[in-house]
Amino acid sequence: MNHFAKIAEKLSAYELDGMLLTCEANRFYASGFHSTGTDGVALVTREGNFYFTDSRYIEAAHNKVQDAEIAMTDAAHPYVDLINAAMEKTHVQKLGFEDAYMTVADYRHYSEKLHCQLVPATELLISLRQSKDEEEIQRMIAAQRIAEAALDQIVKEIRPGVTEKEIAARLQYLMLAGGAENMSFDPIVASGPNGSMPHAVPTDRKIQDGDFVTMDFGCIYQGYCSDMTRTVAVGHVTEEMEKVYNVVLQAQLAGIAAAKVGATGHDVDAAARKVIEDAGYGPYFGHSFGHSVGVEIHEGPNATPSNDKPLPAGAVISAEPGIYLPGKLGVRIEDVLYLTPEGCQNLTLAPKELVIL
Repeated sequence: MNHFAKIAEKLSAYELDGMLLTCEANRFYASGFHSTGTDGVALVTREGNFYFTDSRYIEAAHNKVQDAEIAMTDAAHPYVDLINAAMEKTHVQKLGFEDAYMTVADYRHYSEKLHCQLVPATELLISLRQSKDEEEIQRMIAAQRIAEAALDQIVKEIRPGVTEKEIAARLQYLMLAGGAENMSFDPIVASGPNGSMPHAVPTDRKIQDGDFVTMDFGCIYQGYCSDMTRTVAVGHVTEEMEKVYNVVLQAQLAGIAAAKVGATGHDVDAAARKVIEDAGYGPYFGHSFGHSVGVEIHEGPNATPSNDKPLPAGAVISAEPGIYLPGKLGVRIEDVLYLTPEGCQNLTLAPKELVIL
């Protein structure tokens, strides 16, 4: 799978002759080649595509990259020389670059060495990546099923005395053993009072009877991410814990019901936020309802209060409201949604009713 053709088709709309891809995520999106390092450059033009990398990845690139000329960079053939030769061959004068990713130092280097006009054009890739095709969705579903299998197992192992770090380590092992290439991000495992920190780092704290345990995790399968959060209780719950959990669940369901093609990110977020505010917990929901997921764990478009743009068909967004009571507890429930012209498909199958282990 590659998206060279999709990128090339977009060039005219941005008045570009070519697009330079140095960001690893965009290089993968274009070429379908996921190197384990950061070295590589893809060049997409109206007249042909190119992929350049060094000796560590050149054999793998030849095996994986299709629909592009492949060449190796070395001391005698730096990237800028390879790019200039390719641009001369394909008559590139205006070259788009990833202004949202490229460092100032790299921009200075390319602007001094390349024989073209460099034009900021990150939006070109953002506009393409925000709508997933069927193969992308299938990879994300596979990643989600791997994560769900890990959840099925880990809930059998959570008990008083087990630490947050041990749970996080087991989740990673289970996903890798289940077929994942890597983690989408470092797992978040927060128990008891640590749960009030939405992005808590797992600690040596031991799970206790009466704790909520929030687990936010995901994995990468064939280059695409999954993302999910489940909060479970250990031993027993208080009336307050049960109330908070149910409010979060109802807020998530309200946001999911509002998530559809053409709705704004603001509208989706507001539907969930209203449930939490009406229950009196408004000040304790500080983040947004959701973000997009794909090649990267955070992409666009987002279901945030500030996003007043309609969500496009093909968007994949997380649905993750939460309530966080400082020093006491936290609850977050997260699914991933796929927006189609026909409606909203929830890619997450894991149950989310309150579970007491």
